[in-house]
Amino acid sequence: MANLQSDFIGIRSPNPFWLASAPPTDKEYNVRRAFEAGWGGVVWKTLGSEGPPVVNVNGPRYGAIWGADRRLLGLNNIELITDRPLEVNLREIKSVKRDYPDRALVISLMVPCDEDSWKDILARIEDTEADGVELNFGCPHGMAERGMGSAVGQVPEYIEMVTRWVKTHSRMPCIVKLTPNVTDIRKPAEAAKRGGADAVSLINTINSITGVDIDAFAPMPMIDGKGTHGGYCGPAVKPIALNMVAEIARNPETHGLPISGIGGVTTWRDAVEFMLLGAGNVQVCTAVMTYGFRIVEEMISGLSDYMDAKGFETTADLVGRAVPNVTDWQYLNLNYVTKAQIDQDLCIKCGRCYAACEDTSHQAIAMSPDRTFSVKDEECVACNLCVDVCPVENCITMRELPKGAVDPRTGRTVGDYANWLSHPNNPSVREAAE
Repeated sequence: MANLQSDFIGIRSPNPFWLASAPPTDKEYNVRRAFEAGWGGVVWKTLGSEGPPVVNVNGPRYGAIWGADRRLLGLNNIELITDRPLEVNLREIKSVKRDYPDRALVISLMVPCDEDSWKDILARIEDTEADGVELNFGCPHGMAERGMGSAVGQVPEYIEMVTRWVKTHSRMPCIVKLTPNVTDIRKPAEAAKRGGADAVSLINTINSITGVDIDAFAPMPMIDGKGTHGGYCGPAVKPIALNMVAEIARNPETHGLPISGIGGVTTWRDAVEFMLLGAGNVQVCTAVMTYGFRIVEEMISGLSDYMDAKGFETTADLVGRAVPNVTDWQYLNLNYVTKAQIDQDLCIKCGRCYAACEDTSHQAIAMSPDRTFSVKDEECVACNLCVDVCPVENCITMRELPKGAVDPRTGRTVGDYANWLSHPNNPSVREAAE
């Protein structure tokens, strides 16, 4: 039986599934219910200093992107950090940690960018017995306009400076939460490591406007006729998050820096993907806001079954397994050749593969008078578009041509790329000759 217990930078939890800092972790009532449902840990919604009060809007806080079946794909929020008094939050954190000592409880923090502010709040949270702090350097709206959140996370020098302050004035493990609103995620991660961070977590939300009211002529969500940019999250951001996690995991400058993966985790499969790319655990928000706390039950059972099937004894056994297989384009094997093939028994003759290939790709699918679709190997470049648009799973698959076979499209022998560079069928060679 797989052991799902997690030890992330010395913070122990019964499984690697944590709730991210967000509305689900805003108060004691929510967190207790989450722990009862089976969550291994939580990051308490971001606390601020006792300066000017945080006031959230009293109107719509979320915008959404839906799929054709109205399944929620992406969520945009304009909510700020907690607007509850600091002392109330600290009292509740201490109470919850006392009653659930085996669960991870990390406090998210965001205060003005000066050392005294950080020193003050760290001193006030020390006696909560929380397991660590997460520095919110990612919020792209509201707080960024006040010089916090992503305004700090987009400047590596600020990340390094504030992280060093936190490590100087606190005994607690420190996780730095990174913003994806940068051109190169490696730079802020490197800065966090230089500042002494014990780990990084990513991604925070992506700066976005999810829609416009075409009658009121204003972005949504709309507050009294006006709208603003917000933070985008949910299943739609998962590919961006996976790439950024992988970039940090395979960067020599941040090699070995623990990562908490965030961004669109909805199922146990999503969690496994993040962990294979280097995340030691995962944090979940939008999925819980969509389906409720009990989705963790499927995550736990699914991960356990997967680990048993693969022979993994602990979650540490799968962390980073896919990282060596992440490479740059120039190192891909150009001797590898595949062709699409259509299973006629599964084909429902919808014609989507034909339309996509004929109109937008390489005219590599033929349609007979009786609407039987077949692949023209001499035209197929193995782009995989037909597989992606086909509504029937496994109806279209890609078959590998064996080494030594002749590719009908190019006339070259598979596995002989060196000769292909000078082959007359090579488009570059043809163009040069012409």
